[in-house]
Amino acid sequence: PVIIRPAYTMGGSGGGVAKTEEAFTTLAERGLRASPIGEILVEESVLGWKEFELEVMRDRADNCVVVCSIENLDPMGVHTGDSITVAPQQTLTDREYQTMRDTAFEVIRAVGVETGGSNIQFAVDPATGRQVVIEMNPRVSRSSALASKATGFPIAKIAARLAVGYTLDEIINDITGTTPASFEPSIDYIVAKIPRFDFAKFPSVDSRLTTSMKSVGETMAIGRTFGEALQKGLRGLEIGVNGLFDDRLTEIADSELAESLETPGAERIFQLAEALRRGWAVERLRTLTGVDPWFLYQLKRMTEHDVELEVSPVDISVDRWRELKTAGFSDARLAERWGVTESGVRAARQAAGVVPAFKVVDTPVPVSSKRRRPTTTRRTTRRAKSGRWTVLRR
Repeated sequence: PVIIRPAYTMGGSGGGVAKTEEAFTTLAERGLRASPIGEILVEESVLGWKEFELEVMRDRADNCVVVCSIENLDPMGVHTGDSITVAPQQTLTDREYQTMRDTAFEVIRAVGVETGGSNIQFAVDPATGRQVVIEMNPRVSRSSALASKATGFPIAKIAARLAVGYTLDEIINDITGTTPASFEPSIDYIVAKIPRFDFAKFPSVDSRLTTSMKSVGETMAIGRTFGEALQKGLRGLEIGVNGLFDDRLTEIADSELAESLETPGAERIFQLAEALRRGWAVERLRTLTGVDPWFLYQLKRMTEHDVELEVSPVDISVDRWRELKTAGFSDARLAERWGVTESGVRAARQAAGVVPAFKVVDTPVPVSSKRRRPTTTRRTTRRAKSGRWTVLRR
């Protein structure tokens, strides 16, 4: 297969994956019509490879920082705007990440972005570890907004200051009030972005997900674990589900489920959960979808929790309550599984002393940095055991 990409179009419109000569002709003609200059790019196919993004900033003194790393749950072949994405990246080794980071700096310099931010996208072959740069946006992008919110690093604001001559080490981080913007953010929580689709309003559109973006919006959720962030984001879509599990899929036959999983679609995350509930092996799902095993094992752990909920709750322990909440289960989902009211679940949870905790987005202060008393209404302190930094309000 090859990738067809029209020149000067947004959101991958007009492009696609050609797996046959007939499909190549059709896509090439469509791409040439879509391109305002009548030009297309025919690229090597990296279907099934893992996809990553780095948000990078550079100043006039050639200081470069990675603001945030982002990993796509879906492999290459699905537009990043249509894929569930997670920040920071979860499955690269340290060596692979450092190689990607160095390459990103080479790219931003070679393209000539003298100051400001850029979004650089990579594909990584899961079999060999080979990395290729698949796209570079020499500007802020949709992912830049996600990275800013996820890390508390105001990319647009800092880019404006860099444009008028400041350097990264001269700009103080607004969150910590003590460290310069030249320190790379390092977050100790998970941020998930979930795309929202509405094919019912566009019945003539092919619902299969490809390199052409089809989502109409997205949610962003933050949690201490992948499960918490993912299920919170899925609930935020407001599509009638209370997290990862869509009970309507239980009626689908195994053969139909397997066929649906092979072709990326809007319900793939729910289909994966249903397959795992039926006991399908992680390796089988990896082969069908190309999703990295790390994500599949995380989903498997959540489905195991959900299956265990079939047993009526009797004196749920505090540890069990915390386990379920850490995995991202809402009171509404627990009420569904236990056949009780949501208010009843909430009352039982509160009686056990398990209540929500609210934390702020923070760019941690490096231990080696010299700290001065902040002039804002916040102060920065370090947890004695974990060594992590958190912001406490006065």
